[in-house]
Amino acid sequence: MTSKEKKQTEPPAKTKRKTRRRRRSSRSFSSEEKARAVLAAWTEKLNQSEICRQMQINYVTFQNWQKRAMEGMLQALEDHARLSDGAALSPRLRKLMEKQSSNSGPKLEERLRQIQDGQSPSS
Repeated sequence: MTSKEKKQTEPPAKTKRKTRRRRRSSRSFSSEEKARAVLAAWTEKLNQSEICRQMQINYVTFQNWQKRAMEGMLQALEDHARLSDGAALSPRLRKLMEKQSSNSGPKLEERLRQIQDGQSPSS
């Protein structure tokens, strides 16, 4: 058998197919579970890598939990005077509320004036 005949009788070489990596199904944790994990690290009951291994989470995810826990704790301990100034709102939410109030200001004022004057709303 010649080499030409061999090539014709051999099955075609398999082409490599792109295989997708299976994404690990993400588990959502309750706020209580996250708090327990963060407190375990803060009280040094477990080190951070052990917590990540047990919960099967990325180290960056755990760092984010700790950051959010610290921000929440600091926010909860703020003086009430500062909270009344809107310190409890995130900058994003504060910006959105300011935008909303500036957009609906004239319409709202007109509607309130109509209500005070006892007029029906004009559509």
